[in-house]
Amino acid sequence: MCGIVGIVSSQDVNQQIYDSLLLLQHRGQDSTGIATMENSMFHIHKSKGQVSTAYRTRDMRNLVGKVGLGHVRYATKGSAESIEEAQPFYVNAPYGIVLIHNGNLTNTRELEKQLFNIDKRHTNSSSDTEMLLNIFATELQEKIHNQELEPNIIFEAVKNLHRRIQGSYAAISLISGHGLLAFRDPFGIRPLVIGKRISEKNKDEWMIASESLVLENNDYQIVRDVYPGEAVFISKDGEFFSKQCSDNPQLFPCSFEYVYLARPDSIMNGISVYKARLKMGDFLAETIKRTINTGDIDVVMPIPDSSRPAAMQVARQLGIEYREGFFKNRYVGRTFIMPGQQKRKKSVRQKLNAMSAEFKNKNVLIVDDSIVRGTTSKEIVQMAKFAGANKVFFTSAAPPVRFPHVYGINMPNRDELIAHNRTIKQISEKLEIDELVYQSVDNLRKAIIDDSPLHDLEMCCFTGSYVTGAVNQEYLKWIEMEYNS
Repeated sequence: MCGIVGIVSSQDVNQQIYDSLLLLQHRGQDSTGIATMENSMFHIHKSKGQVSTAYRTRDMRNLVGKVGLGHVRYATKGSAESIEEAQPFYVNAPYGIVLIHNGNLTNTRELEKQLFNIDKRHTNSSSDTEMLLNIFATELQEKIHNQELEPNIIFEAVKNLHRRIQGSYAAISLISGHGLLAFRDPFGIRPLVIGKRISEKNKDEWMIASESLVLENNDYQIVRDVYPGEAVFISKDGEFFSKQCSDNPQLFPCSFEYVYLARPDSIMNGISVYKARLKMGDFLAETIKRTINTGDIDVVMPIPDSSRPAAMQVARQLGIEYREGFFKNRYVGRTFIMPGQQKRKKSVRQKLNAMSAEFKNKNVLIVDDSIVRGTTSKEIVQMAKFAGANKVFFTSAAPPVRFPHVYGINMPNRDELIAHNRTIKQISEKLEIDELVYQSVDNLRKAIIDDSPLHDLEMCCFTGSYVTGAVNQEYLKWIEMEYNS
């Protein structure tokens, strides 16, 4: 999971990109980078850590240009600690290309051999983004043949890239002296949205970003999502071109975006994240009624922030008082994406505090968006009981996470997943919960795609079914080994 943004404007874009990355900070806190294009020259700044501390005044002054892109990262491939893994990545031929990427490639072992033995290209990191960049550069080089660079040549390069690469990828790239390219994998797993506005000089200005809230905050009108398999090229003068570059595009957006990753004020693939989370609460309430004696529940509480819409609907549907019992420290990062169990465990206590007045002598129904490793959930249950709760009922607006997620979310190790090879009763005992209720897979699907143009979702972490190629038991064992090492 990363956040990406690209802009073609009639004025310098450095401040717009910086402001956009602040809005995307929830999608990654490991590192950040901005690249701008001034005529044919790139200006690049990358740094570890969060956006607010990564860019100084002198850095911003150096980021000159009316075309640019920005990235916030949380590591799913490569090291979180190395600045060498921070994006964007750059190659000097053809033309000079800068690229950022959100997602995970699943055939990196084959690509590594192809790049070295066939394409004769060198990568200097373990990042699959650098692989993606070099494959695009190779395919573009093959198509040029001393011609002027035109959109159709770029689109043919993307078409060949789709044929070589498997996995999830939403990417934005700058081609020196020409413009901005954006493309999305043939399954549309990771999000990418197009926005447009008219400048004071009556020129078209464009923004492409991971989430719609970024466009709206910068006064861009949402045009549409980049379609699965589609490529969009915007010239440095604001001319817009697009083409379907996949042989068989199908839309399978990641369900976990709606459960947890995206901000609730975003719209993805025509679906409001907030409304989807409200519906999750409606469906979850029906399951709770069949599982728990609701007369034993005194209050319903969310784990702030992403579970709040679902918790409000659970309370409403059950006719039970809704209360806020946990106070959130907003200066601590998202614990789900922190490496290591001990670090996550410590951060939960730093991030949340249970207010005794809301828990004492009460039977509390806690609603969370999901349960992944169980570290956060167990700490929360202990905090509630320490604050005086009689009983703690725990519910998840998502189904049990039983399988690795390989498309850009840090869940590669089955042994770390609390629900893997455990029954709900065993999970409940391990987390020391009085009663545990999960959303069903079918109800999650309905909550997100009902009354929408979508037909299905990417739900691999809940079902173990992977929509792209190159994902089998051998591959899952390999990524676990890589993760553990």
